[in-house]
Amino acid sequence: MILACHNIDKSFGERVIVRNGSFHIEEREKAALVGINGAGKSTILKMIMNEEPLDGGEIILARGKTIGYLAQHQNLLPGGTIYEEMRTAKSDIIEMEQKIRSIEQELKSLSGDALSDRLETYNRLQSEFEAKNGYACESEIVGVLKGLGFSEDDFSKKTDTLSGGQKTRVSLGKLLLTSPDILLLDEPTNHLDLNSIAWLETYLLNYKGAVFIVSHDRYFLNRVVTKVVEIESGEIRMYMGNYRAYSEKKQQIRDARLKEYFNQQREIRHQQAVIEKLRSFNREKSIRRAESREKMLEKMQPVEKPTEAVTEMHFTLEPALVSGNDVLKVEDLSKQFDGQVLFRDVNFEIRRGEHVAIIGDNGTGKTTLLKILNQVQQADTGSFTLGSKVQIGYYDQEHHVLHDEKTIFDEISDAYPTLNNTQIRNTLAAFQFTGDDVFKEIRSLSGGEKGRVSLAKLMLSEANFLILDEPTNHLDIASKEILEEALNNYTGTLLYVSHDRYFINSTASRIMELVNQTFVNYIGNYDYYLEKKDELTRVYAASSSSGQTPSGLRGAASGEARGASVSGGISSVENAAGSAGGPAGSKLDWKEQKEQQARERKRKNDLKKTEEEISRLEDRNAQIDMEMTKEEVYSNSVKCQELSEERAGNEARLEELYELWEELAE
Repeated sequence: MILACHNIDKSFGERVIVRNGSFHIEEREKAALVGINGAGKSTILKMIMNEEPLDGGEIILARGKTIGYLAQHQNLLPGGTIYEEMRTAKSDIIEMEQKIRSIEQELKSLSGDALSDRLETYNRLQSEFEAKNGYACESEIVGVLKGLGFSEDDFSKKTDTLSGGQKTRVSLGKLLLTSPDILLLDEPTNHLDLNSIAWLETYLLNYKGAVFIVSHDRYFLNRVVTKVVEIESGEIRMYMGNYRAYSEKKQQIRDARLKEYFNQQREIRHQQAVIEKLRSFNREKSIRRAESREKMLEKMQPVEKPTEAVTEMHFTLEPALVSGNDVLKVEDLSKQFDGQVLFRDVNFEIRRGEHVAIIGDNGTGKTTLLKILNQVQQADTGSFTLGSKVQIGYYDQEHHVLHDEKTIFDEISDAYPTLNNTQIRNTLAAFQFTGDDVFKEIRSLSGGEKGRVSLAKLMLSEANFLILDEPTNHLDIASKEILEEALNNYTGTLLYVSHDRYFINSTASRIMELVNQTFVNYIGNYDYYLEKKDELTRVYAASSSSGQTPSGLRGAASGEARGASVSGGISSVENAAGSAGGPAGSKLDWKEQKEQQARERKRKNDLKKTEEEISRLEDRNAQIDMEMTKEEVYSNSVKCQELSEERAGNEARLEELYELWEELAE
C-alpha cells in the first residue's frame, strides 16, 4: 500500500465534504476518484498534498515514496520556453551530465591519487546517469511533448504566451517526466485532443508507479483504472473495476435497495389494510389479531428510499417543427487562417434525424466549420444550403451566445419574452438554478454554470437542427448522462464537435473526422471509428490532396462497390451495417445492436417515468392526509368523499406501479 486515508473529515462551515472517509491506493494501482461537481474531489487531492488541512483522521504516504500532483490551474516560471520548462523536470539528470562533462575535462590534467579519486567519482556518476536513463533524457522530453500534442515548432514558444490549456499540458508533461511513485491527476484530459488522450492512456497503463485520477472522461477511466473511489454526500465508497463496472454495480445496488423499499411499502400497506379490516369487525378476537399485526409493524426496520445525492438537471429537447429530409448541403467549402489551410473543397450532406459527430486534432478547424454554418465566420470559398423548414439551435463552447452584463433570469427572459416568471423559473430550476441563483450575473458564473444556461436556452429554442460545440465541457458525469438521454430521444438532426469519446459512442450514428484538410466519414459510433480509422485514413485522407479516388475503390463512386466513396473533399464508408466487402452477417449484427440499444433506452425511460409517478402519488396521498386533518375539510362531507375516493384511486394505481416497476427493473 502506497497511500492510505483513514477516517478523514472535512467541512467548510456547515457544508460537509467528507465524513469518516477511508480508502487506500496500492503500489502500481490505477484508481479514479469520482463524484458530482462540488462533491469535494479536488479538496481530497489538496488534503493529500497538505494544501488543505484535515478536520480529522490521517493521511499516510508510504515511507520513502514520492508524490506528484497536477492541479486544474497551473503557474509556470516566467520567461522560459516550453522546452526549457520541460527540461526542469530532468534538472538532476542534466546537472549530473554537466558534472560528468566537467570531470572529463579535469581528467586531462590530473595524475596519481587525484586522478584515481576523480575517476572513481566519474565512474559512480556514469553508473547513476545510466541507471536514470540519462542518455535518453532529451528524446524522452521530445516524446512526451509530441504525445501531448505539441509540434517541434511549439517547443520554442514562451510559456508566458500560452493559453490556460497549453500551460496545463506543459505541467502534465513535466509531472510525467519526474516519474513520482504516485501521480495525483486532476482532470488530466481537459485540453487534450483525441490523439493526445489516447497517448496518455497508453502512458499511464505502462506507468510503473500508482495513479490516482479525478476525471469526468468515462472512456478514459474505462481504459485506465482498475478501482473507483466514489465520494457522494460526504461518504466514500470503493468499487473494484473500471468505470463501467462501477456504474453497473452502483446501479445494481440502487435497484436492489429500491426494490427492497417498494417490497416493504407493499407489505406495510397490505398489513395496514388487514389491520383496518380486522378492527372493523369490532370483535375481541379480531382486535387482538389486529394489535398483534400492529406490533409486528412497529418492530419492522424501515428501509429508506434511495435518493440521488443532488437534484440533477433534467430536460427534454423536442423540435417545434419537422424539417425536410435534406437538412444541410455543403459544397466546395474551404477555409484558411494566416496561410494555414484548415480544410479545402469540402462536400457533404446531412439528412433529417442523423446524429453526426465531428472529431479531429486541436487546431484542424472543427469549431471553425460550426461557426461558418452559424454565419459567425465566413468561408473563403464554397457555400452551404439549409433545407426546408430548418431551424438551427447553436451551443457555443465559448458561450458567446450569452451576455456577461445580464443576469441568468434576464438572459432567458430577453431571449424568450413570451415566457412568464413561473415558466422561466421552472426552466432554470431544471438546470439547477433556484432561488436567488437566477439573479447571478453571467460574468460571475463558472464554465459549467454558463454551459447549463446555454443548454437551457437551447432547450427553449425548440430547434430541429442542433449544432453543438463541445457540449459536455465542464459537465459532471451525471449531467453528461442526462444530456445523452435527451439527445438520444431528440427527433431532430444533430451535428456536434466533441472530444468526449464516451459521449460520442452513446449519441453519434455517424462520425466525420477532419484529417489532412479533408473529412473521412464513418457510418457508425466511436467504437466503429476506432476499428476502421487506420484503414480509411490511409486510403482516403492520404489521397485527398491529389483529388483522385484510389484505383481499388473507383467502382464505389459509380455504385459498383456499395458503402465506400470519395467525392469532393469528403470520404465515406459504411460501418458494419454495410461496409464494403464486409460479411453479410455484420449488417444484421449492427442492426440488432442498435435495436437492443433502443430497447434498453426505452426500458430505462419507462423505469424513470414509473418511479416519478410513484413518488408523485405517494406525495399526493401524504398531502390528502394532511388536508383531511383540517376542520374546513373534515367538516365538509362532500370534500371528504372526494379526497377519500382520490386516495383510494391512488392506492390502486400504486399497486399497479409497484408491479410494473419490478418488471422493468428486472
